[in-house]
Amino acid sequence: MHAGSNNKNVYKSLIAAEYAGVEIKMAENYHMGVSNKTPEFLKMNPIGKVPVLETPEGAVFESNAIARYVARLKPGNSLFGSSPIEYAQIEQWIDFSTLELDANMRGWVMPRFGYATYIKPVEENYIAAVKRGFGALNTHLATRTFLVGEGVTLADIIMTCNIVMGYKFLLTKSFTSEFPHVERYFWTMVNQPNFSKVIGEVVQTETILPLPAAKKPEEKPKSEPKKEAKKEAAP
Repeated sequence: MHAGSNNKNVYKSLIAAEYAGVEIKMAENYHMGVSNKTPEFLKMNPIGKVPVLETPEGAVFESNAIARYVARLKPGNSLFGSSPIEYAQIEQWIDFSTLELDANMRGWVMPRFGYATYIKPVEENYIAAVKRGFGALNTHLATRTFLVGEGVTLADIIMTCNIVMGYKFLLTKSFTSEFPHVERYFWTMVNQPNFSKVIGEVVQTETILPLPAAKKPEEKPKSEPKKEAKKEAAP
């Protein structure tokens, strides 16, 4: 696996590997911004994004695709459910977590990391979208422990990894308490042995990640005051 190990998109495959009984080795001496710009890396992923999984049959990029590949390496596990309808529902929740939650939480947090311009109305739209997604998820989980079926599936793995960043940087208790079934679900998932082995201890943020301090404009050298031209007396 080519990427830093402390990456929620890497967590997806590493947790799936724990459930599937697959060993993934992290690339040694990986340095973001350097390793992913080499010609060797760009042959595996021409866009240069991480993670990338290098396999004997070829490389795979995009974190959800890598997790799907890993989950299928050893048959007999239940990560894709036990029937066609469960498989479809698992894929449904993977898409939901990616499009409705991950995309909007990334939009919310990027300006706070300093990677995008902060625009208050835009942030408010992202927050509203996250609340909408959490509301739908909360309703679904009102009578369920897991997203699909009676055990952990790939949908639970990807959902949890997609919202863990929010819990660490954005989603304070006052936010998540509005969605008690999501809260219960999230803490149930991150405390599963195969999850905690990869993610470690998750501590919910007490405050929303602050915006970067505004840079002070560089002071311009003071120009000398213009001298008024002396008016010559009329002859």
